[in-house]
Amino acid sequence: MTELATLPTTREEDWRYSDGAYLAAADPAAIRQWRTLDVPAGDTHGESFTFLEDTSGTERLRVSVGAGGTFSCFAAIASGRYRRLELEVTLAEGAHFEFGGVTVGGGDAVQEFVTRVIHAEPHGTSNQVVRAVQWGKSTGNFLGRIEVVRDAQKTDAAQNFRALLLEKGAAANTKPELEIFADDVKCAHGAAIGALDDSAAFYMAARGLPPEVARRLLVQAFIGDAFAAMADDEAREAMLGHVLEKLGDAV
Repeated sequence: MTELATLPTTREEDWRYSDGAYLAAADPAAIRQWRTLDVPAGDTHGESFTFLEDTSGTERLRVSVGAGGTFSCFAAIASGRYRRLELEVTLAEGAHFEFGGVTVGGGDAVQEFVTRVIHAEPHGTSNQVVRAVQWGKSTGNFLGRIEVVRDAQKTDAAQNFRALLLEKGAAANTKPELEIFADDVKCAHGAAIGALDDSAAFYMAARGLPPEVARRLLVQAFIGDAFAAMADDEAREAMLGHVLEKLGDAV
């Protein structure tokens, strides 16, 4: 059977935190299908994804970025029982990839970003910032893999994941991976999962802000990190607004 004819399962490493029931019932062709995109040398291209509908699904995008080109992607997963965005980006010499993603979910939602960034030639750069805000029994996932091939010297790659769990029962999973075959590179990853900072909320409340306003401002600043690199101010504010609306009374 071909890859398109088979369904992934949670036994596969890249799907380990996914919704097994959804995968078992899904259309194999839809799950396995990739959309492809080529960014020519020296060009700049951006994509954005905002999942707000109460439906489940997956989106898979494979991108090749030519020498000196830039590809940026910003995404928000804020609804659906199961939502997954998967990106595979290959960078030529001097190319750059920028990613910012946010998951916001309650109930029993499973929301995830899965990225694979291949630094195929020297002087490539990449930066990934992912934030998750979960409550109820929801789960936010980030699986990020960075590959630096042999002779891809002067690579500079980073990824950072942080999650806020607003209630007991919510969860977040992260699996950063670095595979490096060049010796003159800068590669870093960081991850943190926890609750809201009570001391920061107390500081704001002591200066006259109601507790609910202080909490919401803290969450807004937390989420905003993922969209900070968006060049279009209007688009950034719109995406942030959609996400905050989905938070509702959770904060």
